[in-house]
Amino acid sequence: MRAYLGIDIGTYESKGALVDADGRILASAARPHKMLVPQPGWAEHRAEEYWWADFTAISQELIAKSGVTSGEIRAVGASGIGPCVLPVDEAGAPLSNAILYGVDTRAAREIADLNAAIGEDVILARCGNALTSQSVGPKILWLKRNRPDIYARAHKFLNSTSFLVHRLTGRFVVDHYTAANASPLYDAGALNWTDELAPEIVSLERLPELAWSTEIAGGVNARAARETGLAVGTPVIVGTIDAAAEAVSVGVLAPGQMMLMYGSTIFTVLITESRVRDARLWWAPWLFPGRHAALAGLATSGALTHWFRDQLARDLRPETAMGALAAEAAASPPGAGGLVFLPYFSGERTPIHDTQAKGVWFGLNLTHKRGDIYRALLEGIAFATNHVLETYRDAGVSLDAIHAVGGGVRNEVWLQATSDVSGLGQTLLKSNLGASYGDAFLAALAVGDVDAGAITRWNPLDGHVAPNSERKATYARQYGIFRELYARNRDLMARLEG
Repeated sequence: MRAYLGIDIGTYESKGALVDADGRILASAARPHKMLVPQPGWAEHRAEEYWWADFTAISQELIAKSGVTSGEIRAVGASGIGPCVLPVDEAGAPLSNAILYGVDTRAAREIADLNAAIGEDVILARCGNALTSQSVGPKILWLKRNRPDIYARAHKFLNSTSFLVHRLTGRFVVDHYTAANASPLYDAGALNWTDELAPEIVSLERLPELAWSTEIAGGVNARAARETGLAVGTPVIVGTIDAAAEAVSVGVLAPGQMMLMYGSTIFTVLITESRVRDARLWWAPWLFPGRHAALAGLATSGALTHWFRDQLARDLRPETAMGALAAEAAASPPGAGGLVFLPYFSGERTPIHDTQAKGVWFGLNLTHKRGDIYRALLEGIAFATNHVLETYRDAGVSLDAIHAVGGGVRNEVWLQATSDVSGLGQTLLKSNLGASYGDAFLAALAVGDVDAGAITRWNPLDGHVAPNSERKATYARQYGIFRELYARNRDLMARLEG
C-alpha cells in the first residue's frame, strides 16, 4: 500500500484525507474551529490550538480509521489559509495570534503610508501586486508600529503552512505562490525576497526560505512523529495556501483553467502563460516553475451564511439550519422579490479593494420573508463573483473552463445563481473534498509516484451547471443596481469609519 496524507487548515474548519496511489480516499476527517474577531476589521487564529492541534488530531484519526500503517504513508502535504502573519520565536513558538488574510483590514494606514513612500506603480511593477488587505508587508509593519515588543522578539514571520511544515520538519520555508502575497517584500522578476522598496519593514533573514510547493522540506522529526502518529523521516512537502491546493484537487493545472472555490470566502485561481499586470487582481507564480496564476477573492462569502444562521435563524436547529435556510431561499423567486445585497461585511478585496466598504440589504419592504433576505444574500455573493469575472475579461486573460469546488457547491441556489448571473457554465468534479485532497496529490507528485496529468484520473468530471437564460433579464437589472449601489454609497460607507 502506498498512501499520501493531506491536511488543510481552513478559516472555520480543518480537513484531512489519506489517499492511495489511484486517488481513492482511504479515510477523511474534519475538525471545526473559530475565527476570532477581537474588533471590527480584525481576524485572527490561535496557531497552537487551531493549526497544530487540528493537524495532529486529524493525522492520528486518519491513520486509525484507515488501517494504514505510518510506514505506508509515502509523503505528507499541508496547506492552510493565507497569506497570514504569525510571529514566532527561534523554536517556532507563536508570540501572538496569527493575523489572517485579506479579511483582516487593520493595516489600512500602513498600506497608505507605503503607497505614498514607494509609489503604487512602482510596487505593482516590481512586486506583481498592488498593496491591499491581502498583503503581508503592511501587516508586519503594523506589528512593528503597534506591537513593538512582539515584533522585536520575532525570529521569523510565518504563514499557516510554513508554521505546520516547521513543526513537522524543523525548517522555516515557504512556497513562492504564498510569498508573492508579501508585497512589497517579494520581487516578481527575480522570484526572491527584496528589501529595496521598504527596508524599514523587516530584515530579510526574518522571513522563511523560498522553495517550490512540491519540493521536499524535510522529514518528519521525532517530536512531530510522536504527536501525529507519522513515521520519523516521512517526506513533507513545502506545500502552499489552501486555495492553490484546492485548485489542484479539481484538475486546474493548465492555462485557461479556473478554480472557483465556494468557501468562507469566494476565491478564484486562473492559470496563465504569463504574468497578468492588473492592480485589481493578484498575481503569483504558480506552484511549478514557468506558470503563473491570476487570483481574486472576496472578503466574505460562505462566512456570511454562518453569520446569517447564527444571528437571524436562531429558531432553527444548528445541525439542520443550513439546509432549512437553503430551502427557504429556493422558495423565493430569482431576484429575491427586488432585494439587492452588498456582501461587504469585512470590507471587500478584489476587485474594489475597499477596506471601508459595508454590507447592505437594499429594497426591503413588509412583504419580504427570511427566505427572500437569505436568497438576496446568496445572489449578492454571485453578483460580487461576477464583478471579479468581468475584471478577468477586462484584463484580457483567457478563461476556458471553470471548475467549482468547496462546501458552497452543495447550496444549489448559490451555485446556480453564480452561473445565471455570469452566463458561464461550471464543471463539478467527483470529489469535492478540496484542498486536503490536493495536498495528498501534491505529496504523491513530489515523491514521483504520479505525474501531473494523473489528477484527471484521481478526480474525474462529474457534472455541469448551465446558466438559465430565462433569468438573464432579472439578474442583469439586479446586477446593474448592485454595481451602482456601491458606487453611490462608497463615500457614506467611509464616513461611518469616522
